[in-house]
Formats: sequence, structure tokens, C-alpha cells
Amino acid sequence: MVVQAGRSRVLGVVAVAETPRTRMVGLLGRDALGPGDGLLLRPCGMVHTCFMRFPIDVLFTDRAGQALALFPEVRPFRLAWGGFRARQAIELPAGTLARAGVAPGVRVELEPVP
Repeated sequence: MVVQAGRSRVLGVVAVAETPRTRMVGLLGRDALGPGDGLLLRPCGMVHTCFMRFPIDVLFTDRAGQALALFPEVRPFRLAWGGFRARQAIELPAGTLARAGVAPGVRVELEPVP
């Protein structure tokens, strides 16, 4: 899926983790995320970076796609909680949210890759 913040800022192309197994595995076992790569976890209200090898940006959205909480550069062995309204989490390479200027309240749109 292609992730856009607003109508003009493409954050990346993300894989989707919707099953218990794919959400549990997440990004474990990877050495890094390439520029423009990421992972969409749904349903998801909290993520951990235990046993990961690199920092990530985490963006939580509600059902309507509104950005609720942003966690830039979450280092390994940390937790990030999106709050009670969070329904999905988007994990991106560290620094992506800052470069794109994403802030809470921005509408995040997901579009299937053709």
C-alpha cells in the first residue's frame, strides 16, 4: 500500500500485516528498512521494538485515518502506544516523519499499489 500524509506527501510503500502471525513478527529479523519502505499493522494500538536492530518512526491513526500519535526514531527495546482510539500503526524508516513534516491531526491515506 502507498501511504500519503495529506494529498501531496508520499511517506512510502508499506507491506500490510493483518494476521496475528504477521503482526507478531513485524520487522523482526531485518537489518534495516530501505528508504520508502515500511509496515502497516492493523489492528494495532501499541508496538514494541524489542529485539530490533534499528530505530523506526511509528505513526498511529484512528479508523478514519487521522494521525493520532507520532513517535520519531524509536530505538530498539522501546514501546510506543497510540492511545485508546488508535486502530493501526505505520512503521517507517527513522526520520521519515520529520522529513515529510507529518503532525498529529493530518489525514493519512492508504492506496493499494497497482
